[in-house]
Amino acid sequence: MEKRYNRNRIYVTKEEQEIIKNYPILLGGSGIGSVIAECALRFGFENITIIDGDQVELTNLNRQNYTEEDITTDKTAALEKRLKAINSNAKITVHPTFLTSENVVAYVRGHKIAINALDFSSDVPLVFDKICQEQNIPVLHPYNLGWAGLVTVISPDSLSLSSLAKPEESFNEVNMVEYATSYMRFWGNPQKWLENIIKEYKEEVEVLPPPQLAIASWIVAAMCTHILFDIATEKEYKRFPEFYFSSIK
Repeated sequence: MEKRYNRNRIYVTKEEQEIIKNYPILLGGSGIGSVIAECALRFGFENITIIDGDQVELTNLNRQNYTEEDITTDKTAALEKRLKAINSNAKITVHPTFLTSENVVAYVRGHKIAINALDFSSDVPLVFDKICQEQNIPVLHPYNLGWAGLVTVISPDSLSLSSLAKPEESFNEVNMVEYATSYMRFWGNPQKWLENIIKEYKEEVEVLPPPQLAIASWIVAAMCTHILFDIATEKEYKRFPEFYFSSIK
């Protein structure tokens, strides 16, 4: 096994390490995606494409993989610099642009797994999923739940997240979290603390993005990297409507 990954031994075989090295991953969005990218790279995924048109803001620093020096710079540029500092031989491709319904097809081609870390402020995330399904590409959806991480995978033959949308409403992150908490309550594993967080968030007077913590960013990054590994090495993995949930509460 390559010296860089010697401490992965026993957990990961030499053959598995070689498989993931050149396995092309597409990361749509580099908010929580910035932490996932570093975890995946350190694990051994060295072929990562990142797409995001945002710039780094002060409010990102409580949970995303950036520093004060990165503020006002393109997220993709800042993240590329950090990832290349970790592994200068890695193939890190960045596109400082927003994904749209018109350009998704061009960007997803050639990748074997995608991570949908896009903001659900439009229908683009669901378009992203649909096109990936058509291209036979599994899509990971990560969710930062403060003290917990939630990940679901949209596979080429699974249901779409749009199945959770309520009548007259578009799908958003809260729909998925509410579905997960209802599912866990039904199966005797209620997450009352998370249900209370959702309730308080929905009762906020201002229209604000969901609260998130650095803790969950790293939990989710670990979860996603494990799932990426399982998919790349053809192991079993959960598909939506099933999901992965990990909490320190």
